[in-house]
Order: sequence, then structure tokens, then C-alpha cells
Amino acid sequence: MNRRTPLSTLALLAIVLLLFSACAAPAPSAAPATTGDQPQPAVSGAADTLVIAISEDTASLDPGRAFETLPSIIHKATYQTLVTFPPDSVESVIPSLASSWEISDDGLVYTFTLDENARFSDGAPVTAEDVVFSFNRMKNITGNPSFLASGIAAVEAPDASTVVLTLSKPDPSILAKLVFGAFSVVNKAVVTAQGGTDAEDAATTDTAESWLNANSAGSGPYLLEKWDPGVETVLVRNDNYWGEPAKIARVIFRNIPEAATQKLQLEAGDIDIAMDLASDQVPSLEGNPNVTIYQGLSDTLVFLKGNYNPEIGGAFSNPKVMEAVRYALDYEGLRLLGGGETVNPASMLPVGFLGAFPANSGVQRDVEKAKALLEEAGYGGGLDATLAYPDFTFAGVNFGTFAQKVQADLNEAGFNVTLAPAEVQVALQNYRQGLEPFGLWLWLPDYRDSLDYIEFLPDGVVGTRTGWVEATADADILALRDALAVETDDAVREGMFGEMQTYLIEKGPYAPLIQPGLQIGLRSNVSGFVYNPQWRVDVSLISK
Repeated sequence: MNRRTPLSTLALLAIVLLLFSACAAPAPSAAPATTGDQPQPAVSGAADTLVIAISEDTASLDPGRAFETLPSIIHKATYQTLVTFPPDSVESVIPSLASSWEISDDGLVYTFTLDENARFSDGAPVTAEDVVFSFNRMKNITGNPSFLASGIAAVEAPDASTVVLTLSKPDPSILAKLVFGAFSVVNKAVVTAQGGTDAEDAATTDTAESWLNANSAGSGPYLLEKWDPGVETVLVRNDNYWGEPAKIARVIFRNIPEAATQKLQLEAGDIDIAMDLASDQVPSLEGNPNVTIYQGLSDTLVFLKGNYNPEIGGAFSNPKVMEAVRYALDYEGLRLLGGGETVNPASMLPVGFLGAFPANSGVQRDVEKAKALLEEAGYGGGLDATLAYPDFTFAGVNFGTFAQKVQADLNEAGFNVTLAPAEVQVALQNYRQGLEPFGLWLWLPDYRDSLDYIEFLPDGVVGTRTGWVEATADADILALRDALAVETDDAVREGMFGEMQTYLIEKGPYAPLIQPGLQIGLRSNVSGFVYNPQWRVDVSLISK
């Protein structure tokens, strides 16, 4: 959701925050919550402890299963991948566990040479066999990120330091995919001892998730000490790390879903970093000498989705209804609601990606046209609708506030929208199982390539969740999807992604809303913070 929401609300009283944390439903298959052990704010003052407030979206901390935002941060700290990005950029791929690699002329075979110094936290060397196990386990578990490995025909270890990755067809995004945390290399011996397997039946026989939700088996600069779902996640420095040691000994990620509460605790010094501030909180913080603010444009896409399966979507399986939704929305109002550097993406590809249309250049609001489209679809007398959404704040975007804005916009055009908020994990389950007729959601790219967004097309990850399947899709969009998957020339790809965007905005089951700005607050004694859209923050670089 992978991987993985603006506007401040009234600050919660401390007791309400504690009750929320204690009552939050634990993620499926997660280690049991131990809510009696509440985090103490005072630790943020310690030079060897970093406290980060974030709206938790974790469903699993098993690298082979995790697909949310906080796990990406955790896995960047506790595991490593064959390749990675520089700390402050996603424009080039650089070595990590692999010291070098070669690509065959046909683009099908990638041969990686492992760094001979790489070690797991227990001192065991990282070997090619560990890589093979990790990749095959992730693929065969068939969890949320497994689709990323669907194009891998084989992964082999001809010797202890060589990994040969063979693709079923050329994939221009494969190196970018390998940066994603799902391709983290785990210690095979440790994970196998805890019930892990990379066998073809791993989806039903692998039992290592519970252990991996409470421990780590990686080669990164930190170890997972505990995950208390809905409360906090704690990392401790890996003193056996083979690279540059982490500067902070202990990192605590505290679940604080309200932007207002994050702001109050940042000002009080109870936390060191607030990841989810709202744009309207920034002015009052800018004059505070104890706080600094990082601002930028995220690559998060906030959107509405229908469902093209008539048995689930009902009226929202009709493309005319979704077109009416797109014309009913007040995009400028949504952008202003987001504040800061928020923009309106023209289609389902964020600004900054190859083939994306310019910001704020998409559909313009036309309420009368929306009403006409509803009448054409057979709902001239109005359309009752329920809008489902996760009740949380993400990257400063408060989904409840945005849902109210969408409700008002659509009702003005002839809809009668009822809001249906749900706790994040409940909402995620319904969304991922394709059970929502109409929903408000977000998408963060799993890997830094526009190819990630073909998942919005028929039979893609999001396409499937919207009931848009190959059996009922137009032949032209299927042909474009298949051609995009193998095209390697960026000039050609750019035009093809443009075609994809045009199709989605005219006929797709989506309505793009905003690409929100980022507002991250830091105590002034925090140094080394660098934002990276792949993992948001590398905590090993931070000192106080």
C-alpha cells in the first residue's frame, strides 16, 4: 500500500491516545500486543535514543509479506537488499549486498557478485544461498508483494558469492524493484529454524511470520527488538553490523495517528521526529527555535476507486458513474485542503514519473456534466452510495476530512454519499480482497519506475481490487499493458505511459484526487535526516 493525509484535528487528550493505542486491532498474524507496557515520552531526551511519531499502517514485519510504509522504514534499518539507492536520491541504483553486477545483452540474465564482507547480525556470512532462499520464499508465499517477483523465472547460486537472476522477459524496472524491502535478504538458517520455507507450497507451509514479527534475521545496522501493534516498534543497534555503525543506539517508532498530537509532542520534546504533520501546522512551528521542518512533494497518490465487478460494485461498475465522479470533484478545493506543496495529478501516475502529465492539468470540475452522466447511467433521480476509507492520517492527509470533502462534492452533483470509516487493518483487508464498491485510498510506489502503475490496469494488483479483470477489459488496454511490461526504450515508454494515463482518466474505475505535500517536523538537535521516497528515512544516518 507496499505500501503504504493532510489537515490537523483537535489534539487528543493523553488518556484518549492511550485508549486508542490499547484498543487498536492487532494486524493479522502479528505478535500479540502487550499494551500494558506503554512508551514513556521522556526517553526522547536521551542522546542515544530516537523517538519517531508515525501513523502506523503495519500489517506484518515479515519481509516476504510486508507491503506498507512503516515496514519499509523498519526493513531499511534491519535488512539489506542486493542493490539500493543513494540516501537522497532515487535516480540511480548503487551496490548494497552485491558489490557489482552484469546484465546479459538480451536483458534476461543478471549476475550479481556479493560483497565478501557482508555478514548477518549473528556473524554468519551472507551467501548466494541466502539470496535464493529469500527471493523464492517471498515469491512462493504469494503475499501482497509477491507479484514483484512474478517475472523472475529462476534465481540460482552457482557458488557462495554469485547470484544469477533469470527473467522470463525483459523488465526495464527490475533493478528498481530489487531495492524494495520485499527483496530483503534473510538469514536462511535462522528463518528455516523458525518454520520458514521457500518451497512452492510456502503459502500454506511457511510458519515463520510470527517470529519475524518480533525478531529480525537480517544484515542491516539495526535489530528488531519488538513490535507492539498499534503502540510502538523498537529497534536496537546491531553491534555486529559489517558496515558503518548506526549513530543512535535505540529507535522507537510510536504510533500517533493524529497530526495535532504529533505536533504537540514535537513541541514538548517528547518525540524527536513527527512524520505526519499537516500543512496548516507549519506556520506556527516555523518560529520555534527547537523545531525544524522538512517540506517537499510526496509520491503518494490519493484516489477514489469504484469496482467493475457488478456483483460488488453495483452502480460503481458502470464507467459512466465513475466518469460522473471525476467531473463532480472540486480538484482545486482538494488541493487547497492538502495545503503546502500538494498538487492534483492529472491521472493515475504521480508528477515526477516518466509519462506523467503536468500537475493540475487533468479533468476540470463540471457539476452539470456530472449530473448528465448520472442520468445517462440511469441515476437521474440520484444515486445512493457508501464511501469506505481507512480512518487514519497518513503523511499529513487526514482521510476523514478528505472523505467529508468528497462527500460534499459528490452530493452537489446528485449523489447521496454515506461515509463508512474503518480501522486501518479492517479497511485494508476489505480493499485488498476487492470487497469495496466505492473507496478512498492511497498508493505509494513499490519501486521507482512508472511500470509500477500498470498495477492499476486489468488483472494488476489494484485492477483486481477494483474488479477490473482481463476477461471483461478492452483489448486495446490489454495490448498496451503487455507492451509496456517489456518495452525498454524510455522515449517509447514515455509515450505509452501517456496513452495509459489518457485511457485511465477516460475509462478507468478511478478518480485521482491529490499528490500531497510532505511536512516532517524534527527537533533542532536532530542531524543527518535525509528524505528518500523509497523508504522515507534511513534512521542509521541520524544522530542527536
